[in-house]
Amino acid sequence: MLHIPGESGKDLCDKVLGVSRRDVLRVGGSAMMGLTLGHILKIQGAAAAAPAPVAGGGVGWNRAKSLILLYLQGGPSHIDLWDPKDNVPDNVRSAFKRIKSKVPGMDLTEALPKFAGVTDKVTLVRSMSYTPNGLFNHTAAIYQMMTGYTADKVSPSGQLEPPTPKDFPNFGSNIIRLKPVTDPVLPLVMMPRPLQESGVVGKGGTAGFLGRGFDPYYLYPAGDDMDMRKMDRVRVDDLSLRPDVSAARLQRRADLRTLIDKGMPDIDKAVAKYDLDKYYEQALGLIISGKAREAFNLSAETPATRDSYGRNTFGDSCLLARRLVEAGTRVVEVIWPKVANSDNHSWDHHKDLTKRLRTQSAPMLDSGLSALIGDLSQRGMLDDTLVVAVGEFGRSPQRGVSTSGNDNSADGRDHWPYCYTACLAGAGIRQGVVYGESDKTASAPLDKPVHPMQLLATIYHAFGINPKTIVHNHLNQPRELVQAEPVTEWWG
Repeated sequence: MLHIPGESGKDLCDKVLGVSRRDVLRVGGSAMMGLTLGHILKIQGAAAAAPAPVAGGGVGWNRAKSLILLYLQGGPSHIDLWDPKDNVPDNVRSAFKRIKSKVPGMDLTEALPKFAGVTDKVTLVRSMSYTPNGLFNHTAAIYQMMTGYTADKVSPSGQLEPPTPKDFPNFGSNIIRLKPVTDPVLPLVMMPRPLQESGVVGKGGTAGFLGRGFDPYYLYPAGDDMDMRKMDRVRVDDLSLRPDVSAARLQRRADLRTLIDKGMPDIDKAVAKYDLDKYYEQALGLIISGKAREAFNLSAETPATRDSYGRNTFGDSCLLARRLVEAGTRVVEVIWPKVANSDNHSWDHHKDLTKRLRTQSAPMLDSGLSALIGDLSQRGMLDDTLVVAVGEFGRSPQRGVSTSGNDNSADGRDHWPYCYTACLAGAGIRQGVVYGESDKTASAPLDKPVHPMQLLATIYHAFGINPKTIVHNHLNQPRELVQAEPVTEWWG
């Protein structure tokens, strides 16, 4: 059956609409593969014309070949994790005791005992900070963090409208467009759940005006957010051949397509500028090689490795991220496996912070993050893999107060974008370093404030992409990837 991608009533040549990566990979089960892929890749080829590279350079330039983003959706409390404070009022003081880490002066709280053993491999940025426009909530903050731009429309509650083709692209979509992969692997993967606040799902997690051909491969296994074993049931049927279609048979179909093309010079001439054969060969290689498919096989890991990552959704996602990068994936975005503004395992601790952080969120982060950094280092992958762990904001230093219109219990902290912490490792980032300092209550940076847009600019810089590179939006207006400068001091 012939599968024509796209939405009903839409022109398939519309660059904004584009096609999804899932549509591209439908080749694995298509009986009319050549024709289907021709339609798909004509659209993708037309949309993929990347802008001319902008000169860059300097320390840290082009050090990263891949990125693993651990996105702590919900906003973790910096003061209860990696920026402990003493001699503060009772409603500020954390219930978690200060502990020493492997690096003198990089103390943590007792919530992160395993991470304390790998701090000699990371830079902790304790001066992340920004001032929002108006009432701030998760969606607007997530969108800014993921795209480098603030949204045009924000509701009175601080939430945004659902994703639209007019949105700015997720930074990962920009990276794979400007730095495409050459191996037959998935270039950009997002898992194990969408970005979400309440009913707004996926905002900041699409390719936006770049077109759906640059969307992430969305790996969202079936199962509730509280199902900690769902990564064991991951299915990647899109990357599998039908049982009755062998690799040899698929290759014969490709050869037949080539013969037909040779007899159709007019069509070849008409589509020559789209370079279809290049994209066709890439998609065919993805299906036949099985390299991407094998990367999803967590059972290939030893029980000890599985245990070290935590055997839960977040830990399994971190391990899968390492396997994907090892296979050649450019960008993996691990979204914290619980929707923002929800109870149980969420970082959005408006109530019961101490209990929920001690028994749920912190142990998952501690095992997953520490195992990932240690594993990458042991395998020699940390040299060119950038790891970033960050949320959309921190939590209010004072417990029980409202900063965003939310109700908070006496053991709850509200949203706080004015000061929080990010963790970076790999790709030449300085090791065992604290960058920036917060004030005595972790309310504001004392020095070296870093805006989330600067963090994105630094990520682009690490990939050898100038943050000032121009892209054109849905109205064909020129826009910079992000209007910020990279923080090159993070490299030694």
